[in-house]
Amino acid sequence: MNRTTSYPPNTTFDDFLYSRPNMTEVSQEFEKHLSKFENAKDAVKQQEALAGIVAVREEFGSMFNLCYVRHTSNTADPFYEAENQYFDEQSPSFEALNNRFFYALLSSPFRNVLAEKYGNHLFTLAEVSIKTFQPSILEDLKLENALSTEYTKIKARAKVDFEGKSYNLSSLLPIELSDDRTTRKNATTAKWGFYAANAEAIENIFDQMVKLRHGIAQKLGFRNFTEVGYARMHRSDYTPVMVANFRRQVREHIVPIASRLYERQRKRLGINAMKHYDEDYKFASGNPKPIGSPEQIVANAAKMYHELSPDTDAFFTRMQSAKLMDLVNRDGKATGGYCTYISKYDAPYIFSNFNGTSGDIDVLTHEAGHAFQVWSSRDFLFEEYHWPTADAAEIHSMSMEFFTWPWMQLFFGPQTDKYHFMHLAGAIQFLPYGVAVDEFQHIVYEKPDMTPAERNTVWRELEKIYLPHRDYDGIEHLDRGRFWHKQSHIFNSPFYYIDYALAQICAFQFWVKDRSDHDSAWADYLRLCRAGGSLSFLNLVKLANLKSPFDDGCVKSVVGEIQDYLNSVDDSKF
Repeated sequence: MNRTTSYPPNTTFDDFLYSRPNMTEVSQEFEKHLSKFENAKDAVKQQEALAGIVAVREEFGSMFNLCYVRHTSNTADPFYEAENQYFDEQSPSFEALNNRFFYALLSSPFRNVLAEKYGNHLFTLAEVSIKTFQPSILEDLKLENALSTEYTKIKARAKVDFEGKSYNLSSLLPIELSDDRTTRKNATTAKWGFYAANAEAIENIFDQMVKLRHGIAQKLGFRNFTEVGYARMHRSDYTPVMVANFRRQVREHIVPIASRLYERQRKRLGINAMKHYDEDYKFASGNPKPIGSPEQIVANAAKMYHELSPDTDAFFTRMQSAKLMDLVNRDGKATGGYCTYISKYDAPYIFSNFNGTSGDIDVLTHEAGHAFQVWSSRDFLFEEYHWPTADAAEIHSMSMEFFTWPWMQLFFGPQTDKYHFMHLAGAIQFLPYGVAVDEFQHIVYEKPDMTPAERNTVWRELEKIYLPHRDYDGIEHLDRGRFWHKQSHIFNSPFYYIDYALAQICAFQFWVKDRSDHDSAWADYLRLCRAGGSLSFLNLVKLANLKSPFDDGCVKSVVGEIQDYLNSVDDSKF
């Protein structure tokens, strides 16, 4: 049984109708189909009831995501701010309905028949999901949502005054990458001045979050929030112990490589000592910048995806024709980039903040990887299969960044080799930071009664282990261990960060395979995308003919060819 859609073929995002779900009506409709499911006399009748449940879930989820996109596109819009608040309050009640459905699914007398039709992983996901909810935490979840929104709004509404002009956090970034070192330092200092001014508020939000989440865990019967966090991320085939072993591999094998890359960068820049504000400025001649306007970038992306494969051509044509991208930075827009999916309209949606840096191309190809994956698996009946768990989902996005390398000439022209070097070296340099964010969260939720100052100390000590090169040049806010305040995942998606590091190791494998046999590598990637979330992380890794990042020796073996490539490049010519 697959999904069916009935929207007009020429419907665009502007035409997508938003209607606030009435929770009383939603609950009644959900309960009606759930009762039919529970009382069905055979598997066929249960499948008919499932179609009704899926329809209710799809409508609610589509309105939630449509509201989220329009709210983050303009956080000052009073209508969608109110609607976002409504979902903050009502989503836990909908989660309660889903929880009841999962219990009914797991206790179905026709479970074997259903598993044969829909796959065993649906039941695994149901088993993990029911660990994260019970009615006693309903009000806690509402408060958690509200705190998350409060943090997002602080950053979205940032105003940073610099040299007589006002910037938001996204528009300031090009100034932080200025060719003039003093300008870089002063712009970075101004940005962190904003965070310093809001430090008490940010730390108060997080302190409330940690204590609230710890209380939720205890109400659910867990010792602390770590197990709840893993269950929320639907991790079913690896544990915190396995993740700790992965972090060890990064610490032993990647940190030294990253440190040597920073030393190469110091020499390229011709400076005596690397400072924090130098880290993202890779070359004395300036970082590569994309060619053309945002419209030209999208046109070149269309050419790229047309040539990459028929599947990506059809996908990107849909993204353009249905206006499913909001790419350019503006005031009041939420920071960062994301991809979401409005299933009612078969519509992936890409959100970013173009600001004239190479990151514009990174985020476009990255989020297009997510969008292409969910487009490829859109026909699955259950939303659980539209997306895989985040660890696997990031394989699609990070690997797409590498599969599109042959077309970077369209975006960077004569600076393409410089971009390739920066992109690959940057992926290596990211890994220590990625695992530091993960270890920080494990420590924080292991000791929920720490003070904000103690959490900052933990972060600073982790930086010394994973980022030993880092020198904040006297910026007190950062020397006190508050860099983590900028990392939205820590606040809004707890334990969602190691996923990037795990996926990066998998994406590196695709980079290696693509250089030797593109057709084989692309076939593996396409198979991975089409599988969606129908398998667990490690089974998806196996399906794509990749090595598990958790295997001892995997990290070391994967980075060998990357080191050879980076060492073969005469980066002094850049």
